[in-house]
Amino acid sequence: MSYQRILTIQDISCVGQCSLTVALPIISACGIETCVLPSAVLSTHTAGFSGYTFRDLTEDMVDIKKHWSKEQIKFDAVYTGYLGSTKQIEYVADIFDATRKQSSLLLVDPAMADNGNLYPGFDGAFVNSMKKLCAKADYLLPNITEACFLTDQEYRTEYDRDYIGSLLQKLTALGCKNIILTGVSYSPAMTGVVVCENGKYAYYEHQKLANSCHGTGDIYASSFVGALMRGKSAYDAARIAADYTVECIKATAQEDNHWYGAKFEPILPKLIDALGE
Repeated sequence: MSYQRILTIQDISCVGQCSLTVALPIISACGIETCVLPSAVLSTHTAGFSGYTFRDLTEDMVDIKKHWSKEQIKFDAVYTGYLGSTKQIEYVADIFDATRKQSSLLLVDPAMADNGNLYPGFDGAFVNSMKKLCAKADYLLPNITEACFLTDQEYRTEYDRDYIGSLLQKLTALGCKNIILTGVSYSPAMTGVVVCENGKYAYYEHQKLANSCHGTGDIYASSFVGALMRGKSAYDAARIAADYTVECIKATAQEDNHWYGAKFEPILPKLIDALGE
């Protein structure tokens, strides 16, 4: 297949194995030219560190888009992660329109909530702006909490397949073309992802690990994007990304001094091997 170029837009935490420090190496390892647009620069991520620095780059995004337009730079896909404000969401939609090819894809990880709650600093206005971006998405990668906020549906910790089906139907009605719903667990020992592609549902189930790591959502989304851009179906990309993320968590288990992220780098050969299967 042809050499692909993707743009990923999200913040960069200089230390912490998340956001752009995860997306850039993982997608590059998948054989995709990976261009970046940092929405902000932080000295570390915000979970567990104190006194971190923060530089907002919102207004820089406008001039970067103007320069790319002048140079007629185009991307085969745009993949968004954590965005810090409604203004950034609006800029992202504008950047996608300005840099897209006819066949370009928009892949959105609506990183804004987990465990039934919005992240600090987000509110209803942010959710409404995110809905508009998600409606444009060719592939949407929410967790269950984010899906509930996007569809105004009650969040539940216990649910059945009908509940998940309702979430997917409402996300489709929002305008999302294909959906990868993560963290779907129908039994205590297992979890997985539901893939809604072209109106058809499929579920990939895998082991639920006792421990978790910061940044695994970014690892999952980035490896999914890389696999999809390498020509895998949405289901195969979701499966590859899930297996890779599980292996990253296992590699980090029992290391108390590595609390800030997952050791994804040593496991990259397994991801690359999976892409060749």
